[in-house]
Amino acid sequence: MRDVRDRPIGVFDSGLGGLTVVRELARALPHESILYLGDTARCPYGPRDQAEVRRFVLQIGTWLSVRDIKLMVIACNTATASGLALAQRTFDVPVIGVVEPGARAAVQATRNRRVGVIGTVGTVRSGAYSSAVRALDAGVTVFSAPAPKFVDIVEAGLRMDDGAIESLMSQASDVFVRPSFYELARDYLDPLKRAGIDTLVLGCTHFPLLSAAIQQVVGPGVRLISSAEETAREVRETLEVRGHAAGSGSVPSHTFVTTGDPDEFERLGSRILGWPTGPVETVSVDELESLMTPEMEAAAAEPREPSCG
Repeated sequence: MRDVRDRPIGVFDSGLGGLTVVRELARALPHESILYLGDTARCPYGPRDQAEVRRFVLQIGTWLSVRDIKLMVIACNTATASGLALAQRTFDVPVIGVVEPGARAAVQATRNRRVGVIGTVGTVRSGAYSSAVRALDAGVTVFSAPAPKFVDIVEAGLRMDDGAIESLMSQASDVFVRPSFYELARDYLDPLKRAGIDTLVLGCTHFPLLSAAIQQVVGPGVRLISSAEETAREVRETLEVRGHAAGSGSVPSHTFVTTGDPDEFERLGSRILGWPTGPVETVSVDELESLMTPEMEAAAAEPREPSCG
């Protein structure tokens, strides 16, 4: 059996957004191998019922587990909010989500203890960030707003241009200087500004790619928090404490898998990462569905218990 230190970190998301987490993991843990599954065929998760998202979490978590991973990262805010606790009970490896690390960073950053959160409808409806923040500091007030169309804007921006991701997602990009974008952004963000927030959590892994435009709308006095960097820090600490971190001489191997179009995933994913994904593998939705057992179906159907993760 392979030494646990040589096993990959398993990461999954509803699509491409979780690659912002992979990018931070690769920076913080340059010797670790990563196995990433982007469920682009069923993206987005945000509008879906929580029980359905929990089914996806169990399917993909099972698929990753049989590939001998040493730790699992749910790099999707909606899936973390709906299924983290269930995944932690189900799988034999540590499972880390992106909500609690982001909440912790926001609590540490806020000065006036008024924190805003934007995310998908599913993430906001779950109240996961509010619960996570209250668990860390009950004196912090959280103001949440869904911003579902931001995901569509990022996806459209990725497909409209072949330039570097940094220039594409800057204020200068055509897709973001359009008045319609800023009108939409103000609709989402002005209520949070009126609430007096000084910290804003980007509660979707797509949203860091919009950070320059979002910062322009909320103003320089509001600190933006992306959970990707904090998640990478938590993964590193978990591996080090357990003695499972890869050795300094280890040569990482990154594998990318999608339920959708592998050529498109390779093209767009390479732009997000800033380095080539290499050939992207595929797994069918039918194969993932086939992994569900009656016990998993029953567990996914149960109401989600409160979780701060």
